[in-house]
Amino acid sequence: MKTTMIRYGIFGGLTGFVIFLSHLTFAKYLSHTILELFGYISILLSLSFIYFAMKHYRDNVNGGIISLGKAVWIGVLISLLVGMGIGMADFIYTRFLNPNFYVDYAQMLIAEGREDEVFEMTSIWGALFMVALVVVIGFMISLIAALILRRDKK
Repeated sequence: MKTTMIRYGIFGGLTGFVIFLSHLTFAKYLSHTILELFGYISILLSLSFIYFAMKHYRDNVNGGIISLGKAVWIGVLISLLVGMGIGMADFIYTRFLNPNFYVDYAQMLIAEGREDEVFEMTSIWGALFMVALVVVIGFMISLIAALILRRDKK
């Protein structure tokens, strides 16, 4: 189980890191709405490794059996690795590539009349928020995938 989680977690984390960082490098040409959409797409693509890891573990490692709890556990740990990859990409972008991102985003919210959504954010808190967001979304995906793939007996 450990090998499956690490392998698929690294695949998902690297995928998330590369996709997330690559779409952010074109951020100056895109609106914040499009960036947000691309962000969620990159999160979902990266978290798709959860399903494949569960299926691989069930079919190739555990003799065609996987419990709901074990499947969810596999998914949550993979989502943590994916979250760390995406969090690192977010940190690199907001700390080094575009250190004014949060200021620009706050100004955009104010210009749209959404002042109540503005709050102070730093690169590290933004990265931690991304990790938490990915883990929450990953948990939901893990639960759905576990319900689909669960097999208690052969």
